[in-house]
Amino acid sequence: MALKNDRYTYRVTWSETDSEFSSLSWLASTPEAALKGIRKVVADVVVDLAANGESIPKPIAAKFYSGKFGVRVPPALHRQLALEAAEAGISLNRLASPKLGKS
Repeated sequence: MALKNDRYTYRVTWSETDSEFSSLSWLASTPEAALKGIRKVVADVVVDLAANGESIPKPIAAKFYSGKFGVRVPPALHRQLALEAAEAGISLNRLASPKLGKS
């Protein structure tokens, strides 16, 4: 069975064993087969949750994000970043945002 309008997020990764996986997983010889398999597992779990009156997780893609989250850093780094922002004449948030977006 497949979910109608499946908007869940999936990640296909290679693993020699399944020991690194937790919760739901599907092992297959190709990424395509793994994706097809895990989508079926999720569909089955959603049906089971609904049948038992349990809440169905909302897809990450459907969640609202405010754009705000708190980050704890060591005081010395906080000071360094605050000084860097002040020297650049920008807010600490404006300084940090592009740094967080780097990959």
